[in-house]
Amino acid sequence: MTGTITIIMVFSIPLVAIVTSHYQKVAKIKHNMIKDEIELEKLKHQNYLLETEKMKLELTQMKLESPLEKTNL
Repeated sequence: MTGTITIIMVFSIPLVAIVTSHYQKVAKIKHNMIKDEIELEKLKHQNYLLETEKMKLELTQMKLESPLEKTNL
């Protein structure tokens, strides 16, 4: 019986190490994915702000050009 327990202990230690290593690698991959997603969201937000500002400028330009067109007609 003692021999069986010894064999189980000897083989279970490397298996635990392998499983732990695997979980650590998965956690690192998830961490990198989350970092990339955060960076992507920052870029999306910057893009949204730029597009909004561009649309405001275009609307302002259209409002400024509109009275000129009415006077020319």
